Amino acid sequence: MKSMCLEVKKRVSKLRQLLQQASYAYYVLDNPIIEDIIYDNLYRELQNLEFHYPQLVTADSPTQRVAEKPATHFNSIYHNVPLYSLENAFNIKELKAWEERWLRQAPESGFIEYICELKIDGLALALTYKNGILVRGVTRGDGIIGEDITNNVRTIRVIPLRLNLEGLENLEHVEVRGEAFLSIDVFEKINHEREKAGERLFANPRNAAAGTLRQLNPKIAAQRKLDFFAYTLHLPNINEEEQIVSNHWQSLELLQKIGFKVNSYKYLCTSLEEVINYYQQWDTERFNLPYMMDGLVVKINSLSLQKQLGFTQKFPRWAIALKYSAEQTTTMVKNITINVGRTGAVTPLAEMYPVKLAGTTVSRATLHNGNYISQLDIRVGDTVIVRKAGEIIPEVIRVLVELRLPNTQPFKMPTNCPICNQALVKLLDEAVTRCVNMSCPAILKGAIEHWVARDSLDIKGIGGKTVQHLVDQGLVTSVADLYDLTAEQLCKLEHIGEKLSVKLIDSIASSKQKSWSRVLYGLGIRYIGKVTAKRLASKFTTVEQLSNVNIINIEETYGVGKEVASSINQWFKSSKNQDLITRLQAQGLKFTTSLEAKNISNNNQKLTGKIFVVTGILPTLKRKEVKELIQKAGGKVTNSVSKETDYVIVGRDAGSKLTKAKELGTTLLVESQLLEILQ
Repeated sequence: MKSMCLEVKKRVSKLRQLLQQASYAYYVLDNPIIEDIIYDNLYRELQNLEFHYPQLVTADSPTQRVAEKPATHFNSIYHNVPLYSLENAFNIKELKAWEERWLRQAPESGFIEYICELKIDGLALALTYKNGILVRGVTRGDGIIGEDITNNVRTIRVIPLRLNLEGLENLEHVEVRGEAFLSIDVFEKINHEREKAGERLFANPRNAAAGTLRQLNPKIAAQRKLDFFAYTLHLPNINEEEQIVSNHWQSLELLQKIGFKVNSYKYLCTSLEEVINYYQQWDTERFNLPYMMDGLVVKINSLSLQKQLGFTQKFPRWAIALKYSAEQTTTMVKNITINVGRTGAVTPLAEMYPVKLAGTTVSRATLHNGNYISQLDIRVGDTVIVRKAGEIIPEVIRVLVELRLPNTQPFKMPTNCPICNQALVKLLDEAVTRCVNMSCPAILKGAIEHWVARDSLDIKGIGGKTVQHLVDQGLVTSVADLYDLTAEQLCKLEHIGEKLSVKLIDSIASSKQKSWSRVLYGLGIRYIGKVTAKRLASKFTTVEQLSNVNIINIEETYGVGKEVASSINQWFKSSKNQDLITRLQAQGLKFTTSLEAKNISNNNQKLTGKIFVVTGILPTLKRKEVKELIQKAGGKVTNSVSKETDYVIVGRDAGSKLTKAKELGTTLLVESQLLEILQ
């Protein structure tokens, strides 16, 4: 107890000293040295210590200053136009780096205009209108597939059920993207009512909006008064020469004209300096808004330049989210531990005293890599500032050296894997240290957890603890071993009885029916996420096609870059990986797309007698591939549109065939709609 009191005395003294310095810099010098929220956190810590140790209270302490119809489920549905997420910039330097990157892609772009829009803290929605009528409302999901929540969308009064298309009758198909959100007043009212009812409170307006949109009962959604701002307009059936807007500003004006609510604080900038000024202006003004916003969305105004720049694997090159500093708080580092992931990446983690951060309790934060620890000089016992990077992953961003305890030692990254004791490797072009022993239990455990996860093979019932037991007992040394397990073996594991073991075996067997894209994602090839796996599986319909193709052909896949292509190429060169595929194929896993000829039953010719024409550039499939799919399903593909044509498949830059189809009233489909029909 005596030593504890000495530590408390030192902590109180350090806190008072830092708070007094901060007050002087803020009030006298008008030159703050720490953020307000950090000051408040440290002040509350001092208050708490003085409350528990009143004998330490002194007259000069800063605390003593005077006057201070219900649905049963939601259907998954393909987006007609993919919903890309945005790359984040957290400061002006990162914003300028973004401009430098896109300028390298389009050096002859000339005079540039940017549009700034407030980044509302809500949920993205995709709305589809046909002949002016709202027919579909879908959540963002993974950007390719979302949930159909049309009934709930209809309850949002600011979303028009019918568009005002007077003079714009050619807009037969309209896709609108926007943000659904709750105002702060409505959010507080909802939480007040939930508190009275003894229900769990929502952490923030965004969570409340998400809970509202996913209500199975539309009546409850209607009661919560969601709001909506539209921010993107897609006119997929309009030819380039027929376009009625040439820039994003005109798109926003058109959205208003046809009946949507557009945020009034949109701003046209003629230089990046204007963007920066507008960003700085809102740094404080944002707190006066009736809704939550966490930054600006900056877009290149010209639609033709947007088209020229295109997309990376994840983001549009022509837009970026310029965010304000995330919510921050202070805590102390209890320990620094090492995590080994499924790719062998060795990540140091700060184990901290639990703190509330952006609505959640945080006790661990990433320290990224050894270089990051050295740069910030993070030590065990340090008082640190923590924020949520991208508002998701907690990270340590700063050490309050003024509060550092004496005799602390700099942290050193291990030279050997803490799990398998193999020497760690750090490549010259990477900041990450890796374990390259593919038999390492940590890598194996991570690979299996990834394989059984919901978005991969979705093997229900096998969680982290079960995986750990399987690895520790030596029952599983690769994902292929899962399919050799027996109920008798599982029964011997801790907490698994006879009934559960049978269920697990059934769940493992059921995973054999999962699609080629899920299997590809489950293999855990570096850089291949869910969306990329779907695109690759659509283009390369068998594993043989993907494994034998050259890097250049892989890069031709929509949204796939050199880094991804190289990773795929290297993975398939490994003899161990080839053996893994052979074993999984022998177990009956699907390594061909469900639309491949061998998987389309000859007795299920869905397109028999139907005549198709394909025009334009499709997102993931080539015309030859589309033709094969249609023919395998019993349909016929011709080169010209006539009265006999049943469907026209429309892609980007469609020309005269689309015009002819419109004249004849032929049904138009985009690629995703064709795939839905075939599936």
